[in-house]
Amino acid sequence: MKAIFFDLDGTLCNTLGDIQFHVNKMLASRGYPEISEEETKAYVGDGAKKLIERALPNGAEDIDGCYEEFLASFSVSDGRLLSLYEGEREALDALKERGFLLAVITNKPQAATLGTLKKFFPEDYFSFVGGDSGMFPVKPDPSLTRYAALTLRVSLKDCVFVGDGEQDVFTAKNAGMRGISALWGYRTRAQLNLAGATEFAENFAELLKIL
Repeated sequence: MKAIFFDLDGTLCNTLGDIQFHVNKMLASRGYPEISEEETKAYVGDGAKKLIERALPNGAEDIDGCYEEFLASFSVSDGRLLSLYEGEREALDALKERGFLLAVITNKPQAATLGTLKKFFPEDYFSFVGGDSGMFPVKPDPSLTRYAALTLRVSLKDCVFVGDGEQDVFTAKNAGMRGISALWGYRTRAQLNLAGATEFAENFAELLKIL
């Protein structure tokens, strides 16, 4: 293996509180019921547009307007509700020291992706950062993942995709690379099993041992 591709929300960063805050800020401004933490956890994974569609009550109008309002707030988040996972930075530093290229592939909007990573990592820490910029379809479409491998000049068979969601399982399969499911994120082992996951890590320490 030469490169490790990471999902962001629920894998590299616990962003649930931040996402919930900005979704509810938009919902409250329009008089809609707010969503709970469990609902937020269930709604994430398929991109911000799908998140907003799921958060809105049936029959809600102006979905595009709600989405744009959410993005405007979300893209300038102060990051106070974000956190890394236990043992994460030590594991990532160890992987870099061993010569692995680290990349981020996420359905999170690009501006919010860069803002989240900036809070915890130096600018050049990851060799490739790809969020939803509108240039590629969102995961599980493998286009962005394959483009990242091409950019890094590594073969897909020499890459592994680490993520906490079903879309990450599908993305790894669609891209033709090994997949490892992170059990510290927003989905259960049972949910990931149903998606076809076959390899799991309970925490970053275990992920480091596997890799």
